[in-house]
Amino acid sequence: MAWNSQGGGQGPWGGGSDGGGRGGPSGPTPPDIEEMLRRGQDSFKRFLPGGAGGARGLVLIVLAVLALWLGSGFYRVQPGEQGVELLFGKFVKHTTPGLNYWFPGPIGEVLKPNVERTNTVTVGFREVGQDRRGRGAGRDVPQESLMLTGDQNIIDIDFVVQWRIKNAADFLFNIRDPEGTIKIAAESAMREIIGQTALEDATTGKRQQVQQQSRVLLQQILDEYGAGVSIAEIQLQKADPPSEVIDAFHDVQRARQDQERSINEATAYKNDIVPKAKGKAQTLIQAASAYKEKITKEADGEAQRFLSVFKTYKVAKDVTTRRLYLERMQQVLKGAEKVIIDKGAGGTGVVPYLPLPELQKRREGAKK
Repeated sequence: MAWNSQGGGQGPWGGGSDGGGRGGPSGPTPPDIEEMLRRGQDSFKRFLPGGAGGARGLVLIVLAVLALWLGSGFYRVQPGEQGVELLFGKFVKHTTPGLNYWFPGPIGEVLKPNVERTNTVTVGFREVGQDRRGRGAGRDVPQESLMLTGDQNIIDIDFVVQWRIKNAADFLFNIRDPEGTIKIAAESAMREIIGQTALEDATTGKRQQVQQQSRVLLQQILDEYGAGVSIAEIQLQKADPPSEVIDAFHDVQRARQDQERSINEATAYKNDIVPKAKGKAQTLIQAASAYKEKITKEADGEAQRFLSVFKTYKVAKDVTTRRLYLERMQQVLKGAEKVIIDKGAGGTGVVPYLPLPELQKRREGAKK
């Protein structure tokens, strides 16, 4: 070995005889610290520019390092991003897109979150790839999707929350898990709105109203948290009864549709028959009114005629009596099928049979 003595002595820690034959301790020589420092200084001086004049070179190196360190404080904020400047880890201010400068690390730090990108959070389901048609396939999460409606029914709701960052500092420092917080708050807001809405309204006519109310409520919750988040939209992907009772629910819906159709048909028949009945009623009323006016006028005329004849009768009784008799007899005999022959007109009496009424009828028919 390397520590074996050439003269056949013992190992590095054993004793051995020297040239004079005396025994004594012998071992490796300890390193010289001063010699090592001197050699390190010589190597460093040779590395510095100017050789032995290293003080000046050291200053130049320090200045160069300092310049590089200060130059690293320039940074660029891309369009759509918002710069957040920190000083010793404390927020100082926001910066707009473009070239900016801030204290380099470890004194300063700059964060640049994207404030224009629309982020999405799904509640009630999880996307697990695509189906055969290339559309997004989802896995239902009943713990999130099953909710109680205002009329004590259960509804299965899946919805998507779209959000953006509106204040980068609040978003980064006020909440620890932004996406998880938005998810929990969105589920809470939707449960509150659904708890005030009937099942039929939530599944049919008031879906848009549910989306709008839940978005407003979610924004209020996040503003109270100081989350620095703006809710762009809440979209209902599904709002149906649970799968276990959906067939029965569809039967009820079809029955309601039949009911509505029957009501519409009855309403249409009513709208058709009622105006006709009202029209006929108005016609009868108008006819009765006209008949009333006619009878009244005729009665008034007869009364006036009677009074006129009475006045004439008081003036000339004989003439008036005769005239009234002749007029009445004319009215009575006008429709009688009899012929009276005046003997004073040169007649010899009544012939045994003469069909004068038939001749008169033929004469009247010829006139027509």
